[in-house]
Amino acid sequence: MTQTSDNVTWLTQEAYNQLKAELEYLSGPARTEIAAKIAAAREEGDLRENGGYHAAKEEQGKQELRVRQLTQLLEHAKVGESPADDGVVEPGMVVTIAFDGDEDDPMTFLLASREYASGDIETYSPQSPLGVGVHGKKVGEDAQYELPNGKIATVKILDAKPYGG
Repeated sequence: MTQTSDNVTWLTQEAYNQLKAELEYLSGPARTEIAAKIAAAREEGDLRENGGYHAAKEEQGKQELRVRQLTQLLEHAKVGESPADDGVVEPGMVVTIAFDGDEDDPMTFLLASREYASGDIETYSPQSPLGVGVHGKKVGEDAQYELPNGKIATVKILDAKPYGG
């Protein structure tokens, strides 16, 4: 799980290993693959009208940006344990809330950085307004956060459990 504080990102060992493996792939085999695509497209002739060449160069730029992001993230990472199962909302927890006391229509999400986002569960950053509002609250407590329109929303914390992956 991750929590960014003073440029430090807290990660579980599993998350660190996953991001390190992605960095190693992008820095090695992926770079070789994209270089081969660029070379093959370059051999096709006029680069000004070569869609394959421009697409490969754009893909290369995106890969290199991700390499820089991962390098910086891992340089500032502190590896730690998953959060305690104590009902206190913190990064790495699956949180269930009810808006304005409407417990019949709860919302469940993972409080974590985007590196942890998956298709299985909606992810909210600890730095998002909702993330800041619920952080540190206990099950049963109310939390408030500011909506984009400036109004204040109130939610009730129904559950908070460590993310199981």
